[in-house]
Amino acid sequence: MGSIYSIINTVIKAKNEEEMQNLLEGLLTPSETEEIATRLEIVKLLKQGMGQHAIAKKLNIGVATVSRGAKEIKEGKFKYV
Repeated sequence: MGSIYSIINTVIKAKNEEEMQNLLEGLLTPSETEEIATRLEIVKLLKQGMGQHAIAKKLNIGVATVSRGAKEIKEGKFKYV
């Protein structure tokens, strides 16, 4: 099984948006792509100061999903989002 470093090393080799899109469309299912996009939106909204319940309602997801994002932010993840 691969590691996060294998993914990182592959992703950073993409030279432009077209190459990145091609790579991600090959790696991820449409469902996985949507899930990642939702997670990124959760993080962005949390960082803007929106409350967890408001985010859950806006994105039509469970509060537990939003809470997970909040926890990861507190752990120092998503510094660059």
